[in-house]
Amino acid sequence: MGHILNIIFPDLYISSVYELPLEELKKKGIRGLVFDIDNTIAPYDVAEPDDSIVKFFAMLKKQGFRICILSNNDKKRVTKFNEKLHVLAVHKAGKPGIKKLRKAISAMKLTELETAMIGDQVFTDMWCGHNAGLYCIMTAPICDRDQFVTKIKRGLERQVMKIYFKQKKFE
Repeated sequence: MGHILNIIFPDLYISSVYELPLEELKKKGIRGLVFDIDNTIAPYDVAEPDDSIVKFFAMLKKQGFRICILSNNDKKRVTKFNEKLHVLAVHKAGKPGIKKLRKAISAMKLTELETAMIGDQVFTDMWCGHNAGLYCIMTAPICDRDQFVTKIKRGLERQVMKIYFKQKKFE
């Protein structure tokens, strides 16, 4: 049964990026991973990735994944955050718009079907990923601290995810 909310529902929900089912993704033909930054791989008010994310990204690269960070944040934030990661980095992405996401996929020399979107918000990350035809993976937010505009969306997001989890029970 198709649900009106499927455009913002994740295809998969995990509690952290460290739970990404890498073998399963490879079997699906996914070779590119597009990560949101804020509250997906780091708290929004932390300027640099911690060592565990740096090591995790290095391991992903070693396994052959192409990686991109795609953020609605400004150039300064994204460039600073990427200093230790050395991945394709896109700032002012305009999510849920897909123009910059499409450019990133093309820059990674991949197709939409070979790319997954990973983020913590249904109204930006999941919507953006689905609009572009990507497999979408949602993570629980890393922490409760959010920018004001995100805080406002979280209440509605919780309602959406209640519906998502209820629907998943009956599949």
